[in-house]
Amino acid sequence: MVFKPQSFHEEEPVVEQEFPPDAALETRVAAALASAGGLDATDVSVIVEGSVVTLRGTVQLSGEVVRAEEVALSVAGVSATVNDLRASQP
Repeated sequence: MVFKPQSFHEEEPVVEQEFPPDAALETRVAAALASAGGLDATDVSVIVEGSVVTLRGTVQLSGEVVRAEEVALSVAGVSATVNDLRASQP
């Protein structure tokens, strides 16, 4: 059996970005939410597009909805938030 090296139409493959900036910002926002006081972000998902952060999911209390947005806005690189969080208790 003969193995030939892979070719991609005679061009070497190029990795554009292994860790795109959106993923890094998403990680920083998620870490800030996880370590923030007064907030249980267990069921919160973070989605980043450019510098806009979307928060989706549920939190326990209505005050945590506002707190999550404040924490996300405090992370360097975040310019705006879209808050789609719901409180399971009033």
